[in-house]
Amino acid sequence: MLLFCPQCSNILMVEQGTTGHRFSCNTCPYIFNIKKKSSTKTYPRLKEVDHVMGGAAAWENVDSTDAECPSCSHKKAYFMQMQTRSADEPMTTFYKCANQLCGHNWRD
Repeated sequence: MLLFCPQCSNILMVEQGTTGHRFSCNTCPYIFNIKKKSSTKTYPRLKEVDHVMGGAAAWENVDSTDAECPSCSHKKAYFMQMQTRSADEPMTTFYKCANQLCGHNWRD
C-alpha cells in the first residue's frame, strides 16, 4: 500500500517514532503517527487457459494431419505448433481430434 504526502505529493516512508511507527515525508516536515493496523489485499483475476492459448478462435484456420486420438482412436486431428520454450528447443505441437463428437485436446 502506497501513501502519498498531502503537502508535497511524495511517497511517505514508514519509520520508528517515539510512540511507535509513523509515516514521514523525506522532502517536507509532514509526520503522521500510526495508531492502528492498516492493510488492504487485492487479488488479481487469473486468465483462463483457453484465453491464453487463443481460445476457440485459435482452432479456426489450422491444418489437419494423420494422428490417432488417444480418447476415441479417430485417425485425423487438427494441429497447431507454438513456441512455448526457448528458441533452441523444438516447437510444441497441439492436437485436437477431428471427430466432432470427441474434440479431445492433447499435445506432442
